[in-house]
Amino acid sequence: MAGSSVVPYPHGGLARHANLPPGERLRVLLVEDDEGDAFLVGELLAETNSMIDLLVATSLSEARQRVLGVDCVLLDLGLPDAQGLDGLRQVLEMSSGAAVCVLTGRTDEHLGIVAVAEGAQDYLVKGQVDGVLLTRALRYAVERKRADENARRLREVELRQAESARLERGLLPQPLMTTDQVSVHTFYRPGRHAALIGGDFYDVVQTRPDRIDLIVGDVCGHGVDEAALGVELRVAWRALILAGVPDDEVLPALEQVLMSERRLQEIFATVATVRLDLAANRATVRLAGHPPPVLLSGGKVAPVPAKGGLLLGVRPCRPVAFDLEFDTDDWSLLMYTDGLIEGRVGNGDDRLDVPGLTELLADPANQAVPLAELPAWLVGRAEQINGGPLADDVAMLLVTRGGGR
Repeated sequence: MAGSSVVPYPHGGLARHANLPPGERLRVLLVEDDEGDAFLVGELLAETNSMIDLLVATSLSEARQRVLGVDCVLLDLGLPDAQGLDGLRQVLEMSSGAAVCVLTGRTDEHLGIVAVAEGAQDYLVKGQVDGVLLTRALRYAVERKRADENARRLREVELRQAESARLERGLLPQPLMTTDQVSVHTFYRPGRHAALIGGDFYDVVQTRPDRIDLIVGDVCGHGVDEAALGVELRVAWRALILAGVPDDEVLPALEQVLMSERRLQEIFATVATVRLDLAANRATVRLAGHPPPVLLSGGKVAPVPAKGGLLLGVRPCRPVAFDLEFDTDDWSLLMYTDGLIEGRVGNGDDRLDVPGLTELLADPANQAVPLAELPAWLVGRAEQINGGPLADDVAMLLVTRGGGR
């Protein structure tokens, strides 16, 4: 290195060069208790102008203090406080984000295979590598580690997406109905929180030719746990309806499921249920802390004046049934979760809320919108008013008879 402008570290390796961007350099921690071997590694790296900053630790305990921020650990298998694969396992545990290469005087090929199987990126034998091979091995090891980490993260994303798809199928089933007297249009859109499905759910079940039950619900929070609980509540509700449980007992039973399955006592749910009696052209509405359905009929739009009731999971209380008589055979009933009405109006703190939703539905502009497309149209208008995507999930059921308006 005589005459070179590059200044070596005490054990070899290059000091930082002022003209090289930091991102092009690697930080390598050599764990080696033999000072001569450590010096040799430094010299090999310095000879090749490797752009590698070499740090040295003489034991595993010292390595624990210096491993933070390194790109690669170059490990000797014979250390004062660790021998063989035990030392490798400890290094792999302490340096989860860094590549690990084994550099040892042992020529046991089987040991090298086992070391790589344990998680090392490479196995090098002292005296059998020069500066070029050592530098290349270190850089390849770092790139392999990064590729492995990227593949792992991609796999995690794929698993989360598959899990969300399974939960979505559980939350948003196909309506279980055969009648052609009414039509049901469904809608679901995740909020802007990484498109992660939340606890909103709906279901439709026909148990007799003239009777249809509908539910829309919302478990507080977002994420897999809330979505799974939403699936449980939806499935439990369907089972209760199909089993013919008396009307007034369904939501109390659903609340028992919620209270027994939730992971935290603070978790609650809001629910709106509707039982349609098609022969009598009437409906029974029950609300548990949920916004009321909105009725479109005779050219008028109005929220159903049902009593709000308490949230499920707060204090057991039977929701009060509200009987709704339809004046004509042309009507629509919109059920929705509160994500639709919690968007802002203008630059202030005012929310769209039920009155704002009623105004949107009464807007003459929606008369040209087919009923099947009305839920998506409502979300689009709510987002325009909000000035961007809605923060919460939105689930909707639009049940329609005759002309629907």
